[in-house]
Amino acid sequence: MKITGYKSLKTSHVWGRPIGDVNGVINPGVTEVPILLLTTDEGVTGIGIGDHSEIDRVFSAIEGQDPRAVSTLYDRMLAYVFKAGHAGHTFGTIGTIDMALWDLKAKLNDEPLWRTLGGADPFVPGYASGLCYGLEDDELAALYERFAERGFSSAKLKGGIDIDRDIRRLKLVRDILKRNSPRPAMMFDANEAWSRKQAIRNITEIEKHLDLTWIEEPVRRWDAEGLAFVSRAVKAAVATGENLTGLEQYLPLLSAGAVDVVQAGNVWGITHFMRTAMAAHAHNLPVSPVGNSANALAHAATAIPNMMTIEVQDLGFPVGLRVDQRFEDGGVWLGEAPGLGVSYDESLFISPVPLAGDALAAGPHVRPARAGLRLVSGDGPTSMALRTPAS
Repeated sequence: MKITGYKSLKTSHVWGRPIGDVNGVINPGVTEVPILLLTTDEGVTGIGIGDHSEIDRVFSAIEGQDPRAVSTLYDRMLAYVFKAGHAGHTFGTIGTIDMALWDLKAKLNDEPLWRTLGGADPFVPGYASGLCYGLEDDELAALYERFAERGFSSAKLKGGIDIDRDIRRLKLVRDILKRNSPRPAMMFDANEAWSRKQAIRNITEIEKHLDLTWIEEPVRRWDAEGLAFVSRAVKAAVATGENLTGLEQYLPLLSAGAVDVVQAGNVWGITHFMRTAMAAHAHNLPVSPVGNSANALAHAATAIPNMMTIEVQDLGFPVGLRVDQRFEDGGVWLGEAPGLGVSYDESLFISPVPLAGDALAAGPHVRPARAGLRLVSGDGPTSMALRTPAS
């Protein structure tokens, strides 16, 4: 069996709300979803969901190879980009190819990926994470009411500029989730918006008002000394890792005791997550995968001994995709469809209007000039000012 080619498709995820974080908000609430199809000489196709803009650079590493050798092909792709490096779009491309290869392997086994990976229980506990920085309080409440109806008893909120607003919203969501637990687990994501001392001051203030389970990316993702500094100074666990690409980027954090909850981004693929989870396990640390893109890492999470909880960003899926999952009991129930359980109807696909100019500059992937430099709470744009213009 050989890999013969690929095809790229695009659709959109229609969130039905503004999404983003302290770095910016996409007001239209529509994001692009790239889809990669890997074809074989036996007519079986693997599906990967995520950025693969460097596919022309990487595909030669797997062309003509047996797709069942997933782990070997993963290392082969890394070897092909050894000199130039594998960060950014290149690592994202490798991750999407890796997802498609695992989908292929499980389809050839005629079983869901979670079984191929060695999982026994199709349920993955999760937490609600609505990318909710741009929502007003009433919109925020309505969103987490929907999560609560599905049994969620834990949530993560975005913030980092106005600490009074952040505390008010954390308490609001906590009280909503009390229908499912007397002590909901509350997490907070600052998306690298603070300096070390700002982080400690702000987290300490939050902890006066509620029990914070973890603080995510309080300082820069690579600042091992700073993350360890924060972890030692506050009660909450420090979570980070979604933006790290490759085990070598985790090593300084693990060695410094700078991370208490090890995260891995869905966009970087399944093999990356499994290796990251084992590195965390060797340091007696739990792992928590970042969700979305049909929650592919939920399949791998079933086979990981130190799995804690998976991020659930939305209760729906991209337009034109059917995903064999359901959100109930505060987590993700995986189905029995072969592979990732993803099928599609290309006739239903829609493409978002690309952001440009001021709208692109205000998006959540652009770091603001004052990040980590604000002297007082509220020094900077409010959530409404951060919203991009509606298209």
